[in-house]
Amino acid sequence: MTDAEPKARGGVATLFDAVADDYDQSGVEFFEPIARRLVESLAPSPGEQVADLGCGRGAATLPLAQAVQPGGHVVGLDLSSGMLAHARSAAAARGLDIDLRVDDVAEPNLTEGEFDVVAASLVLFFLPDPAAALARWVRLLGPGGRIGIATFGAQDPIYKAVDDEFGPWLPPFMRDPRVMGPDSPFGSDQGMEKLLVGAGASNVRTVTFRLPVRIGTVERWEAMSRGTGQRAMWASVPTEELPGLRARVSDHFAKARTSEGEIEVWQDIRYTLGRSPRL
Repeated sequence: MTDAEPKARGGVATLFDAVADDYDQSGVEFFEPIARRLVESLAPSPGEQVADLGCGRGAATLPLAQAVQPGGHVVGLDLSSGMLAHARSAAAARGLDIDLRVDDVAEPNLTEGEFDVVAASLVLFFLPDPAAALARWVRLLGPGGRIGIATFGAQDPIYKAVDDEFGPWLPPFMRDPRVMGPDSPFGSDQGMEKLLVGAGASNVRTVTFRLPVRIGTVERWEAMSRGTGQRAMWASVPTEELPGLRARVSDHFAKARTSEGEIEVWQDIRYTLGRSPRL
């Protein structure tokens, strides 16, 4: 472990504690459909044991827990106690018994070989050493177990232009892993598959889902953005630059309005799927 890693973990925990109340609450459907497709790809069955790593407010955890009933069990880990508090409330409202713990998913405190399914939705690129984390995750699987990782694929050019507006002020830990050099595994299906194979998984494959992101208005986009990890981007922009930033974003989104005047863009989601090497 490098000296910077504990600081980075603390920064991620602080960031997501700060956004926990607003996370995925803007009315724009984004994280839940991404997580739902991941769960469908993993096809959990009644009685299975599941680990959801970086579970957040439970977008994947809740449907996983429902799918493994009766007789199954789900453990959800996250660095943010604030996000877990919301996940606990959501689980209780649905009558689901889920083991939710504050833990570092880069080095999860879980028993190797214990799980039928390991899921991680939009988490891996936050970790300082994705390859090492994946190797640990694969070792959590028992014989015949499945692992599924959701990451970002291609992006609507208009949506990318909006994200790029934050470039001059972007904090280093928020830089898009797809463009951090030609060797980044997050830039292609092949890169992610190679990463999972290198972690020891077998039968590795990719499934891609194009998510329509129905934003509606610029104001709703800002609420959505500020209610995610992107809040760190907003905090980095000087106050005097905000009016110009909003004006440029509005100009970009003007090209993405439907006939009803609503903003709609798209984002590809990559699901990298594999199985335990244990027979």
